[in-house]
Amino acid sequence: MKRAATLSALVCLLAVTAAAPAAPSSAGARPDRAARQHGSLLDSVPKKGVLKVCTTGDYAPFTKRDPDGTYRGVDISMARDLAKSLDAKPRFVATTWTKLAGDVAARRCDIGVGGVSITLPRARQVSFSEPTREDGKTPIVRCADKERFGAGTLKDIDKPGTTVVVNPGGTNEEFARAHIERATIKLHPENTTIFQEIVDGRADVMMTDASETRYQSKIHPELCSLHPDKPFTFSEKAYATPRGDGEFTAYVNQFVHLATHDGTYARYEGEWMK
Repeated sequence: MKRAATLSALVCLLAVTAAAPAAPSSAGARPDRAARQHGSLLDSVPKKGVLKVCTTGDYAPFTKRDPDGTYRGVDISMARDLAKSLDAKPRFVATTWTKLAGDVAARRCDIGVGGVSITLPRARQVSFSEPTREDGKTPIVRCADKERFGAGTLKDIDKPGTTVVVNPGGTNEEFARAHIERATIKLHPENTTIFQEIVDGRADVMMTDASETRYQSKIHPELCSLHPDKPFTFSEKAYATPRGDGEFTAYVNQFVHLATHDGTYARYEGEWMK
């Protein structure tokens, strides 16, 4: 009887063990669990005293790299504040629009900033913070040519004889290639000088975020933004963080939420946009 009872208890134990969920192996662990194994940036950034910030430096008013290597812009100021809140200093890491999401995903930096639009392809590589602002694609042309483009619709722009200039690797090129069929698309690799192509007559139109067209029309009086209050598309800008680090992303969310509601973000934007 004692032997039978022992065998019965062993059978029950084996049944319970078999029914219990298996612990995930390290190879198949979810990204958030894998991140916990290495610790969150929320803890490691204050310990190291450095916040690595990926940014392109070519997209004023959000990120601009001066000839001496100094970074300025709305999101640069925000990144400095974020680093300070973490008892750290920002270390800006140069990247390009083609590489930005991949650099954040590969942990070459802790966060990506600088007018980064939320897109689904990017969201497959990185996490995004709470949005900093809404935006959308709108045209910018020479003021002298405003009548040529009428209401500034895509139909008004997409005509033979019109040259649409775009910077490669970002949402501007994606939008142009998706909607321009008859006009000529011209790639210009330097985002810092691309608007001069329109000023000098080597291109006629650029379709970019309304916020950028407002800024560029301010520093280039020859250029006019068409319907920036009614852009072709809807998008949101945010900060990119590594996938799997929920604690750090949650902290960045709180930082952005406070800054966009206490006037901090509006003050930085006003320094550039007004």
